[in-house]
Amino acid sequence: MKGRMYILLCSDGSYYTGNMNDLELRMNQHQAGEGANHSKKRLPVELICFKEFQRIDKAFYREKQLER
Repeated sequence: MKGRMYILLCSDGSYYTGNMNDLELRMNQHQAGEGANHSKKRLPVELICFKEFQRIDKAFYREKQLER
C-alpha cells in the first residue's frame, strides 16, 4: 500500500508532519481545528510539502526522520 507524508507550516512558524490517505480531507480537518493538538492551537496552517511513497512504512520512516 502506498504511503503519503505531509508537512504543514503553522501560524506560529512551527512545523507539523503527518501521514494520511486523503490529503483534502486531512487538510480540512486541520483547518477546522480537528487535526492534531499541535496544529489546532496554531491555526491557520499551510501545506508546504507532500510526498507519496511506494510503501506506507517508508512514509512513516521519513516522517520520523523529519521530526528529529
